[in-house]
Amino acid sequence: AYDPRHKSKEFALESAKVMGTLGIKAYLFDKITPTPELSFAVRYLKTTGGIVVTASHNPPIYNGYKIYDSDGCQLIPELADQVIDEISKAPDAFEIVVEAEDELIKKGMIEYLDDKVDLAYLEAVKSISVYPDLNKDDFKVVFTPLHGTAAYLGKRLMEETGYNIFCVEEQMIPDPNFTTVKAPNPEVISAFDYGIKLAEKEGADLVIATDPDADRLGLAVLHEGKYQLLTGNQTGALMIYYLVNNKELPKKGVVFNTIVTSLLGEDIAKSKGLEVISTLTGFKFIGEQAKLLEGTDKEFFFGYEESFGYVVKDFVRDKDSLQALLLCSEMACFYKNNGQNLIEVLEEVFSKYGYYVEDLVNLTLEGKDGALKIDAILNHFRKIELKYIQGLAVLAKEDYMDQKRYEKNKVLSISLPKSKVLKYFLEDGSWF
Repeated sequence: AYDPRHKSKEFALESAKVMGTLGIKAYLFDKITPTPELSFAVRYLKTTGGIVVTASHNPPIYNGYKIYDSDGCQLIPELADQVIDEISKAPDAFEIVVEAEDELIKKGMIEYLDDKVDLAYLEAVKSISVYPDLNKDDFKVVFTPLHGTAAYLGKRLMEETGYNIFCVEEQMIPDPNFTTVKAPNPEVISAFDYGIKLAEKEGADLVIATDPDADRLGLAVLHEGKYQLLTGNQTGALMIYYLVNNKELPKKGVVFNTIVTSLLGEDIAKSKGLEVISTLTGFKFIGEQAKLLEGTDKEFFFGYEESFGYVVKDFVRDKDSLQALLLCSEMACFYKNNGQNLIEVLEEVFSKYGYYVEDLVNLTLEGKDGALKIDAILNHFRKIELKYIQGLAVLAKEDYMDQKRYEKNKVLSISLPKSKVLKYFLEDGSWF
């Protein structure tokens, strides 16, 4: 699969040609396709793996390459290391001989996919709905795919499920330069500028933006005459709150989050008897855990991370903005029918489970020098002992590189893969 970025289609075709020449049949989508649909397609078509050419929500100058295993899960580190090892043994890229596309199609080694996977994926997404017959007459949604891959299927999904949807037409166009936004990232409020303008004109209740490869989703909610952006933690907590109060709960349901996710969603899930498992950041780890539930008496209930990624049902083993698009619309519509907007519901959640304040700071350190500086900063903090931060005592420090949790008088093991992450816990219940 591929997205609208510069050369994505060419890189995807080249990948298929290499596969075909090596005797490995490749299915190729005939148009730009959401990353979660690629994850779905791997299992739907019973393939050995998947490739999607995308740089997600990064600036236009980038492109990237995501690889999936036979379960539609992005490669976990030990599998990715095997691929890196093979890359190091491979000849120069321009020395690799590939057959012509038409020859490979004739031989059946490349097959272009029609809309059968689209339709199967859409039907699976529709199955997440708790109340498909909800009254939607008085509810309006503005939707923008930010020039990306959710344009066609996102619009179709919303129309087929009966929502009054208004699309930001300027941003429905696939554009590798993402001309109308400073950053094609729904975590950034400026990405909502066009959507909010349209929402004000149409009197919409909700503005929803998905990133270019359609795995992340952000919400802006109409509250007291203004559109307010929710954080990923807040959106995830609201989705869990909606699901646990309106859906039949499995006997042994499991919610997955990551070590940098707010505990609000976890508190809600645990209050209803659900188990919560935290992984390292990256949805591949949530996908891996979802797979481990197969053949057990436990059931996948929900997975999310604070960086705007959610999955409701694990027919996709990656974050899925199409599932989130439908559930967030349904959730907002359900509460509107009961006289509340999502900001008011969030206040209700806070009043029941405690108030959570959060902030995120991004530091961009580019290139090799940036990587060295990042390592130097982390190594500094790994070595020094901080007893107080801003006058608050440090209760514990988790070092995911040596897989240890250091408390006052004891050292505990962390059963997660090694990662360049440090996490501090302070006496007032906060962490960073």
